[in-house]
Parts: sequence; C-alpha cells; structure tokens
Amino acid sequence: MKILLVIDTYDTNNNGTSISAQRFASVLRQHGNEVKILTTGEPAPDKFALKEFKVPVFNDLIHSHGFQFAKVDLDIIRQAVQWADIVHCMMPFALETATKLIADELHKPSTAAFHIQPENITSSVGMGKAEHLNNRIYQTFNFLLYHRFSHIHVPSQFMADELLKRGYKAKIHVISNGIDPDFIAAGQRKITTQKPRMNMNEGLINIVMVGRLSEEKRQDVIINAVPLSKYADRIQLIFAGKGPKYDEYVALGKKLKHAPKFVFMSKNELIDMLLQTDLYVHASDMESEAISCIEAFATGLVPNIANSEVSATPQFALDGRSLFVPGWPKDLARSIDYWLDHPEEKAKMERAYAEFAKQYDIDESVRRCEEMFQEAINENK
Repeated sequence: MKILLVIDTYDTNNNGTSISAQRFASVLRQHGNEVKILTTGEPAPDKFALKEFKVPVFNDLIHSHGFQFAKVDLDIIRQAVQWADIVHCMMPFALETATKLIADELHKPSTAAFHIQPENITSSVGMGKAEHLNNRIYQTFNFLLYHRFSHIHVPSQFMADELLKRGYKAKIHVISNGIDPDFIAAGQRKITTQKPRMNMNEGLINIVMVGRLSEEKRQDVIINAVPLSKYADRIQLIFAGKGPKYDEYVALGKKLKHAPKFVFMSKNELIDMLLQTDLYVHASDMESEAISCIEAFATGLVPNIANSEVSATPQFALDGRSLFVPGWPKDLARSIDYWLDHPEEKAKMERAYAEFAKQYDIDESVRRCEEMFQEAINENK
C-alpha cells in the first residue's frame, strides 16, 4: 500500500503522538508498504512539507508542548493525496480537515485516528477539568472532521468509550499505539538473567516518570509525595521530558534532600536508565494511552499509576497496589512505601509486568492498522 500519514507535527521527540507516528511509519515500511508524511518541517523524500501556521499570542505555548500547526496548502495536499492508496489523518485540525475533503473529492479511501484528548488542550490553559468545555471540544472535533470518516483508530478502550458516549458513529478500532520491541527485549533480559540491578545513583532509590513537563502530567504530585515517604531521605526523582512547567518543578524540587533530575535522552539511553530504576510513577490526570508507562513496565518496572477517571493508563495496573488516588501526594507516598517495604513482592510483579507488556509490541499494532486500512480500501471500490 501507498500510505499517507497526515499529522501537523512529525519531526519532534517531545510529543507522544509524533513519536508514535515515527515508529508507526517505520514499521509500516518494514512490512513492505510505501509511506509518506504530510506535515510541517523540512522537505524530505518521504515527506510532503508544509509551512507552519503561527497562532498569535499562543505560539510559544504551543511550541513548549513540542507542537506546531500546519498551514493549509491545497496544492501540496492534493499532490499528496493523489499519490496515496489510503490517507490516514492522525490529528483533528485544519490540515486534516482539508485533506479529508480533498480525499473525498478524489475518491481516495481515508481513515482517522483520535489521539488528541480534549483535556490535553484545556489543561494547557488551566481548564483541564472543565467538563462542559471538554465535551464541547469532543463535539466540535466530530462536527468538523470525525463524522466524515467510517473508520477511527483509538489507542485504548477508554478512548473508544469516550467517543461512543458522545455520539461518534464510525467503526472504532481499539489498537494500542504499541511500543518499540527493544523495551520488551530489555525487560526479558532483566527478568531471565536476574542480575543485580545497576544503580546510577548508588545508595539512592531511583523513581522515574517519563513525559512532558506540563500541567496535566502532574509531576508536582510526585515531588510533593517524596517528603511524605518513610524513604524520603533516600529518594532520587528523575523526570525524563521537557515542557512548560520546567522552571516551576525545579523550584518545587528544591525542598527535597535530593533535587529532582530533569533529563532528555535517546531511546537507548532511556532503556538503560529504566533498567537502573527502582519504581516508575505515572501521575498524569489524563491520558489516551500513555506509551511511556508501557515502555517502563516492559523493562521490568512496577508502575504506580494515578487512578484517574479521564485517563486510560489505569487499565495497565495488574492489581490495586499499582494505583493511587490522582492528585493526592499522601496516597502516592503510601503506594511507593508499600513496594519498597515488600521487595519480594516487587520482584514478583516486575516479572509479571514485563510479561504483560509483550502484547503491546508495535508490530502487532501495525498489523491490525493495516487490516483497518485494507477494510477502508475495499469499501471504497
């Protein structure tokens, strides 16, 4: 198949949807497909490049989240759509809406993905829990774009339920975005060799969260939980990611005996770090899936997950010991202390989580998406 992926921002390592798109494209090519990207950024052989659409006042905030909007260019979009056998729109903005209209005009089959949770948008302006506003955004996305599609990919059953209860009519395909098999392989090495864990901060307890430093990810809950733990004097927090809350979190972390470390690293560096970690925490209030959490427990880490009603991530908890009350540092401290107090149970669950992660191999996710693409192509004949 000639597959056109349509996504405003592709060339970044600080945006979960973009990173997933990069991996998705790579594996699609490994499966023998031709893949090109309609996106912003520098021209490339596998890309139809568009200019950035700059949003007055908010552009710096948008960039701080690792994102930029594409400026609609109908000539380039038409050229891209004419090339493709199937068009897959990965975001719900002006670029994707224009591309869908041209795809219909040219009688090209098309599918969509729902990755941008409205709460991720509203939390950027401090209104993440404004349910009426989030509902309005769901309805607007549907009115402008998603009602035009017969097939929508979502990364979790949670997101499928969110769309169904708001009246989305398309066939919804629940398919994980999938993780790089290198994370799974690292976890299998760890649990089969049972070698003593290396410690990058000798004598300290390393606790990690991977994700953008933004309002909805709630790294502040983790920082505030540390003084409430019986192990407070030994805990070293590590936050892997960049984002607009960096200065605030650096200041907040000064109250800890060991100031949090803020890092941004390659995939291999991330795997090495996770293999040297004691516990993983995912404190986010809202997630459509949270690939970073899957990657962490794939390497043999027990996750501590905020049990939020507007997050898909709690689905990964194998039992209640991996859950804590969202936004409540005291309950997170309780969860952390439980695992550190019970090393044998922790070791047992590390093996269980590493095995559980095998089902999220991106190769299987891409195979299922290919089936969705083929279904859309067959219906268009």
